[in-house]
Amino acid sequence: MYTSSSNNKAIPKEYRQIAEELISTSASVEQVHSFADILGIGSDYKRLFLIASRDEIHQRLECFRNNLDLLIQKTWVEKTDEVRKEKLQDQVPIFIAKIENADYRQALADFNTILNELAFLFFGVQSRKEDFTEYTLRIDTQMGLFWWYGAQLATIKQTDAEYLRALILLGVCYLSNF
Repeated sequence: MYTSSSNNKAIPKEYRQIAEELISTSASVEQVHSFADILGIGSDYKRLFLIASRDEIHQRLECFRNNLDLLIQKTWVEKTDEVRKEKLQDQVPIFIAKIENADYRQALADFNTILNELAFLFFGVQSRKEDFTEYTLRIDTQMGLFWWYGAQLATIKQTDAEYLRALILLGVCYLSNF
């Protein structure tokens, strides 16, 4: 996905401040919560974020994996891209293991890769174009904001584990409800 900051201009002004704060170096977990509300997943996300039990988080991540597998399997692609689908499905358990091991920095990098591949499977070469954010915002504002968020993951400089965990769970929750 294209990661230019010019994509921020495509974000409707009523959401732009919260979106830009989400990726600032001083961003907080509360700003991730606010962005979840904009995406329409606020209450589901907050429930997921507050889970403390390892068993329960494992169950939720397994549901995410199953939902993502279904999304990937149901995506129609050219025969030449079938290998991409298989590789993407192989990446998901590794990503989940990193979350469960609290390796959030690496999980975030893996999630960025997963979202890039998923965007390609859904939107083809359009996902690699500079106007991808604008394109998805025209389809649906919340979906466009989600793909904007996905493109921003590679730019996150923060190292605060709780913030990184919040960003990852935001994407997990959104895709679980996709």
